[in-house]
Amino acid sequence: MEFFKYHACGNDYIYIDCFKNKINDINILAKKISIRRFGIGSDGLILICPSEIADAKMRIFNSDGSEGKMCGNGIRCVSKYLFDERNINKHDIKIETLSGIKYTKILKSDGLISQIMVNMGLPEFNPQKIPAKFNFEKIINLKIEILKKNYNITCLSIGNPHCVIFEKNIKKIEIEIIGNAIQNCGKFPDGINVEFVEIINEEELTMRVWERGSGETLACGTGACASVIAGVLNGYVKSNFKIKVNLSGGIIYVNYNQTDVLMIGEAVKVYKGYLF
Repeated sequence: MEFFKYHACGNDYIYIDCFKNKINDINILAKKISIRRFGIGSDGLILICPSEIADAKMRIFNSDGSEGKMCGNGIRCVSKYLFDERNINKHDIKIETLSGIKYTKILKSDGLISQIMVNMGLPEFNPQKIPAKFNFEKIINLKIEILKKNYNITCLSIGNPHCVIFEKNIKKIEIEIIGNAIQNCGKFPDGINVEFVEIINEEELTMRVWERGSGETLACGTGACASVIAGVLNGYVKSNFKIKVNLSGGIIYVNYNQTDVLMIGEAVKVYKGYLF
């Protein structure tokens, strides 16, 4: 069975075309092939499937075998795959996800794909829909105690649930310990992605991410979006401006204009191979 490996800012997935292939035991396969030293190695598995309401459907499986709803980096790679490998001869591509239909646009420079733009839709702030067990209308700059230390959190969903924390010197944060503790503190029934964000200025920030189901990754597209949205809500970065988000694996640009969240970033094909 043919597979492709793509990455976006170092967030790497194995992609299988389910227009051509039928997959059994997807959860087991995702765990097996994601192991870095004993499998192909990736942050997870993404299936590109037929859809009755869009150009294709994307299904995302984390490296622990759990299924996710949305992947901002993954959807850019799916768009590139559809354009390059399935010869979808248009620059505006619709992709169905468990978080609804997302609209992507192929951006070219000198005739080559340079970046992919994704309209991520609107964020969800209602704690019940994130979900998060807090009795507030919104969770913005809320102080909680984790491992005997106070953190100010801003929570939202942008296809996936996120908990954003603004800190200084984020390189020194023990992200595995703190991210795990927040994810499992009992306030997030479906788990949570945790972003630690350092503000550079009102047009730029730096982010590290602890992803549920995968641990720390080099990048997270929905996490970059959540960080910019939280930055706007807390008055740290500009609204309706292309904010630069520095990730461990690269750079993503996010514009939150109160009606849409637009994300722009790379999508890179690494190689093609075969599973036996």
